[in-house]
Amino acid sequence: MKYVFVTGGVLSGIGKGVVTASIGKIFQFRGLTVDAMKIDPYLNVDPGTLNPIEHGEVFVCEEVWRFQPVPGQTFIIAEVDQDFGTYERFLDVDMHPQNNITSGQIYLSVVLKERFGEYLGKTVQVIPHVTSEIKKRIIEASHRRNPDVFVVEVGGTVGDIETMPYLEAIRQLRLELGRSWTVLVHVTLIPYLGTVGQHKTKPTQHSVKNLQSMGLQPDIIIGRSNKPLPEDVKEKISL
Repeated sequence: MKYVFVTGGVLSGIGKGVVTASIGKIFQFRGLTVDAMKIDPYLNVDPGTLNPIEHGEVFVCEEVWRFQPVPGQTFIIAEVDQDFGTYERFLDVDMHPQNNITSGQIYLSVVLKERFGEYLGKTVQVIPHVTSEIKKRIIEASHRRNPDVFVVEVGGTVGDIETMPYLEAIRQLRLELGRSWTVLVHVTLIPYLGTVGQHKTKPTQHSVKNLQSMGLQPDIIIGRSNKPLPEDVKEKISL
């Protein structure tokens, strides 16, 4: 199984969801099976309690997931991020609530496991305990269907405090799985300034530098712009 991780830079709402679904569709055109995951760095356990005016309407899955971080503690989840509606329409696959990771789920699992003594008196920290929980969730979700390609969208923007544990977990996963089994796609903004008639690459350069500072080198950069990118801009970004 190959893993494709999709991150976003410069600003939120840049279209990572459509890019994630489009990448999956390209693989389907090649005859491969695809599944998708969305990581949301907010502390809600699921988006069902979020204000739809602020965050957008939730997507309700056909299946219900019984999230059980520890024995005796079960949470019924069927509402997921609205990007799952994009995944289903593009990929024609019924998405499962387990494929929506939130920081609320991750930290709840870690805290309850500590209360149940699963860490055997160790000091519970973001690294390695939170990152290990993130990696475990990604691997478990990917093995539910065992597709040829598993596409993981990381919500938020590179540089946000909330996304750092996820980027660290992805860095570790890429080392553990091997570079030939993973691809990192970075979606970024390349604004066109009409006053000077130029595309500006500086925001993208800073975004990629942020990613590199966390030990991640993007394999593919997808630049969003309101005008086609000239070759010299593409060459500059590819450096």
